[in-house]
Formats: sequence, C-alpha cells, structure tokens
Amino acid sequence: MKLAVPRGATDTHIHIYDSAAPAAENTFRPGHFPVPDYEATQRRLGLERVVVVQPNAYADDNRVTLDAIQTLGAGAKGVAVVMPGIADTELERLTKGGICALRIMTLHGGTLGFDVMDQLMARVHPFGWHANIQLDGRELPKVEAQIKRLPGKFVIDHTGKFLEPVDVSSDAFKSLLRLVDTGRCWVKLSAPYETSKTGAPKYEDVGRLATALVKHAPERMLWASNWPHSSARKPAPPDDAALLELLADWAPQEKTRARILVDNPAELYGF
Repeated sequence: MKLAVPRGATDTHIHIYDSAAPAAENTFRPGHFPVPDYEATQRRLGLERVVVVQPNAYADDNRVTLDAIQTLGAGAKGVAVVMPGIADTELERLTKGGICALRIMTLHGGTLGFDVMDQLMARVHPFGWHANIQLDGRELPKVEAQIKRLPGKFVIDHTGKFLEPVDVSSDAFKSLLRLVDTGRCWVKLSAPYETSKTGAPKYEDVGRLATALVKHAPERMLWASNWPHSSARKPAPPDDAALLELLADWAPQEKTRARILVDNPAELYGF
C-alpha cells in the first residue's frame, strides 16, 4: 500500500457469500467468499472497521450477513433486507445483531425498490436505521423528491452509480449534489469499475464525479471496496489496494481522506 491509512479506517460496503447457505431463486452468487477471506484483505489494506451489506443472493434471509457481523466483531455493522409486515421483535433482533440500515436496490436482481421504500423506512427508522440506496444515478431527478421525504439519513451507493457516466454539469449529477446538500445524505465513493467507460487503472470518468463530490461536501463522503467485486470477477477482480489508492487522487489532502475513511463512517454508523 502506497497510501497511509489512518487508524479506524472503514470499508463501508462489502458482501459475504457462503456456498452452504441457500440462495434465493433467480439470483446471482459469485462463489464462496467467507469472512476469513475478507479479513485477509482488511489486514492487507490496514482497515479496521467494515459494513457488511446484504447481497441480492439471499433476498431477505439475513443469516449470512448477521453471522459475518458477529464473527468480525465490534468493528462491524450491517445493512439488511426486510419485507413489509416484519415484526418489531425481528427488527429488534436485527438491530441487536449490528444492523443499522435497509438496502433499497432498484437495479437488476435487487429485492426492494422505491415502491416499498417509504413504508419500510417508516418501520425501520424508529430502530435507528437509515436507507442505503443503489440505483442508476441517471434516475435521480425523477426520485429526488421521494428520497428527500425519507425520515432520517440515507446513503447513495457507488458514486451515484450512473450506468452511463455523466458530466458534473448534468441534471442527474446536480440532483445528487442537492441530496447531499440536505445534510442527511452520504455518498459511497466506490466500485468505479462497475460503470466506468474509460476503465482501469484510473477510471477517469467516474473519478471526475468523485473528485467533485469530495470538493462539494467532504463531510458527507464514505469509501468502500465493494469486495469481493461480485460483478467483476472475470478475468480477474480489481485490486483492492489500487481501488483504495484512488482516494489519493479524489481527495488529495490527508486530512480529508481521514475524514472520509474514519470520521464520516464513525458518525453515520455509530462506530
């Protein structure tokens, strides 16, 4: 690692996959990626805290994610998927298990969309959960008002995940900035390889958006590896150290990087 990583650095988006756990019907599972494999990556990068996000493969069966949080210990939190009609006792159990957010995923394979977001967030918000939203960022102008009406805090995944990278002057990117300006919105600077057309190693088209976001609101930015890169395993997954080192380009000041890696996730996730 060429980048000096501060104490308490946090990876805010990973998935754990257990081949022994039954996958939901018609979902994609990239293979067996258990906690020890991630811990090796964590040590290599010098990261100490992590947020385990429920993968699409298990729909609303959160057992693999909960087990991972328990194994990873005090430095781990989680994002779950729950269905309408879930009981308070189950929400209490999930919260005690380290869950602090609900995953809304409108892209292919996602379990929960915007049609159930309002009613589910009304249910989980009293338990201290926030919304973790993944969508094609080009849709943001259409759903901006609905997102702004959410109770509490919300996170937008993967630098907005504009499936066709947009310009910083575009309506879609301006919509993302307006969400950030609510003071309740965080953005994960992550997974540039999923949407970039310019490609590795610098992913310049996504990097321009990340740089603009950092400049606009460094106090609302997070970083994530998106390990194990389930959509980009072949021919070889991206190098996690190289992805982390991109942060030096997007946030050139060490103080800003410390904020993104340590202070912001500590505030949002309650580490």
